[in-house]
Amino acid sequence: MKKKIAILGSTGSIGKTLIEIIKKNKKSFEVVLLTANKNYKEILKQAKYFKVKNLIITNEKSFRELNKKKLGKINIFNNYNSFNDIFKNKIDYVMSSISGIDGLEPTLKIIKHTKKIAIANKEAIICGWHLIKKDLRRYKTSFVPVDSEHFSIFYAIQDNKISNIEKIYLTASGGPLNNMPKAKFKNVKISEAIKHPNWKMGKKISVDSATMMNKVFEIIEAKKIFDLDYGKLDILVQPSSYVHAIIKFKDGMIKIVAHDTNMKIPIFNSLYDNNNKSIQTDQINLKKLNLLNFKKVDTNKFPSIKLIKRFQYKQYSLETIIVLANDELVNLFLLKKLNFTGIHNTLERLINMKEFIKLSKKKPGSFSSIISLKGLIKKKINKMINWNYEIY
Repeated sequence: MKKKIAILGSTGSIGKTLIEIIKKNKKSFEVVLLTANKNYKEILKQAKYFKVKNLIITNEKSFRELNKKKLGKINIFNNYNSFNDIFKNKIDYVMSSISGIDGLEPTLKIIKHTKKIAIANKEAIICGWHLIKKDLRRYKTSFVPVDSEHFSIFYAIQDNKISNIEKIYLTASGGPLNNMPKAKFKNVKISEAIKHPNWKMGKKISVDSATMMNKVFEIIEAKKIFDLDYGKLDILVQPSSYVHAIIKFKDGMIKIVAHDTNMKIPIFNSLYDNNNKSIQTDQINLKKLNLLNFKKVDTNKFPSIKLIKRFQYKQYSLETIIVLANDELVNLFLLKKLNFTGIHNTLERLINMKEFIKLSKKKPGSFSSIISLKGLIKKKINKMINWNYEIY
């Protein structure tokens, strides 16, 4: 029997990688649904190849363009409320890979329709884990993280209790600007900030890697997914990105999880559940093993990392505020409305405002309250930019 799957964000880097994986074993899968925001040409190619019957295009203009075409038996929708029409029974697997906070709504709405969900969205987990976790239990849906670091931890601790963990180190390459002097950060070009030395990623996550905000997010993710105290989590820079996580157990044993810098590996394993399927990868790279060069993060160069210390206090919604603000600030940088150092400087100003200090102490609420908070933050940031604070 074919495994029925859906891909949320099929035209992004994670979605395309999953598409390439299932192409190699096409006869084993039935793709029930693909979704995208604007890229209707790419999603249409994917739909024709896999004979997909349901597509969701959320961008209104792209939705109209797609509806102009002769699509035969393909159903076209433009919002996630259509899940109830598309799914009559639980499917086998969903990949949730829509980037940014926009990925939270479809993730929450699709959990009840699938036996298993793989989530490759930091923002959804950070802002909505309390909601995701509740629905996973309610609908008896299994979950696997797709970020290479979190999948590595997930893979390494399968036969161990969380209580046996003494320390977990997430690794960081140092990002696109690892070898650039801090004095040059102010004038960093977009092309420099998105040019990751090891990974092929989207623009937003590449900028997060350049500021190392992605590692802040990954620490929060690990805390939530594995229910660990922040004191048990740390970051080590490992420039080749060959090692993804180091787990030290209370019995003295240490597991070091390494694999090629290729997202196919965690995506493949999230799909196949260790059922003896094999993936072609490079041979063990002895040169990389001999040149791992672990070191601590330079927090003066990458001040975003200092934010982690704030999370050890009871500021319940601070994590969500930082994620939503960073989303907006990175977007402004990519639109050339803010320079690179302005991302962190503006974020610091925002979270230190009395209004947001007060909000940070509230417990995470409903999905609608998260979206309201997003609107408030966007409005405040645009006001700050217009006031021309010394953030450039």
